[in-house]
Formats: sequence, structure tokens, C-alpha cells
Amino acid sequence: MNEVESIKLQKYISDCGLMSRRSAESEIESGRFTINGVAAKLGDRVNPSRDIVKYKGTVVKKQTKKYYIMLNKPAGYVTTLSDEFGRDTVCSLVNLPVRVYPVGRLDKNSEGLIILTNDGEFANILCHPKYNKKKRYLVITDGYAENGKIDKLKEMKKLDGEEIRPVAVKVVERSDNASKLMFTLTEGKNRQIRRMCEAAGLSVMQLKRFAIGNVQLGELKPGSWRNLTPEEIKELTQAK
Repeated sequence: MNEVESIKLQKYISDCGLMSRRSAESEIESGRFTINGVAAKLGDRVNPSRDIVKYKGTVVKKQTKKYYIMLNKPAGYVTTLSDEFGRDTVCSLVNLPVRVYPVGRLDKNSEGLIILTNDGEFANILCHPKYNKKKRYLVITDGYAENGKIDKLKEMKKLDGEEIRPVAVKVVERSDNASKLMFTLTEGKNRQIRRMCEAAGLSVMQLKRFAIGNVQLGELKPGSWRNLTPEEIKELTQAK
């Protein structure tokens, strides 16, 4: 194969709008892709004009029209293309003529703003550290969140032995029954806010992401979606 004409398999998959490069690498390693009938492996290259790439038996083709979607994720949905345990996925909430996939994640019990697309380059930009926008969350915890616990959240530098960037935490309101806190993150470790709250002695009852950079969820109802505006796409893809 001519190396000038060939590209990495994960880039081809991303260019076709099937999933992000990171997700593609995971699926390649899981043996779900073939090239000309042979199981693909990480590091393989393809020639788009000659090779036939299949994902779970279906030919992967390039999609011409690009979609950029904002979804208000309800609790109970997972942010994956498909789920081996048969759980509902966010993709099932979006009715489009092409497959879109989520960029980033919210855990099953969390709610709020999630971006879906079939543009691999757009997804890669959103995941790149230099484009990493501040993400804002409203979190309701059980009972009155004492100042000492809030201070512990603000001062937290490590989580389960792993270094984390400083997190801004603001008290919105609190009572004896519940407290509403706003978290602002510049990076997002797996289930980071829930783990931080647990480490500070707080129990999360509800967690909702309402903004990525200056792009906000607004009045979009749970389970509903809309197209991002050109201005919102520009905002998300501008470096910090």
C-alpha cells in the first residue's frame, strides 16, 4: 500500500463521523473493526479509495453533512454509542438520518449539557487540552454543606492519589435539608465531582452540567436536543 495515500485507521473512522479517534482506538483493540475482511489492529492504515472497512459487519462510509448537536441528557442514560448491558444511551434520544456520537461523558446518574456530532475533527478539538473549556455544574447535596466541607473541596489537590487542577466551588443556597453548589472545572476526571464530594463528606443527590465555556443549556428540556448555532460552534473550537 502506498503510505502517502494511506491514513491511520482511527483517523479514517473519525473522518467518516462514526466516532472519535479515542473511541475508535478502543473499539479497534476490542476487535470490532475489519479491513478487507481481516480483523484490524491498532496501528493499521487504510487507503480510503481501495480498502473496505467494517464495524460490527457494517461498511464504514464517509458522511458528507456534518451535525453539531446540544442535548439535555436526562438521568438514567449512558453517554456511549451502544451499551453491552442494554442500558439506554444518549444517542437513542437524537433522531437524525446519520449516526452522531457524544463528545466527552456524563455518568449515568448525571444530567445536563452534552455535545454530539459526526464530525471527527470537531470532536478531537473539543477533547484537546488547549481547547478545554471551563465546564460548570449545579450540584445538590444532602443536608447543610458546612463551610469546612466547602473549603475542603476548594483546597483539594489530589483525588485518590491523582493530582487534579483546582476546582472553583460556590455556594448558591443551602438549608438543613439540602445545599446547592456550583462547580467550575477546567478538566474532568472520571466521576470527579461525585468523588470530590464523597471525599469531603457530602452526598450528591443531583448533578447537572449547564455550561461548556460560554455555551449554555438554557431552557432546553430534559431529553430534548437542538443544533448548535454557528456562533456556539466557533466558541467551542476557539483555543483558550
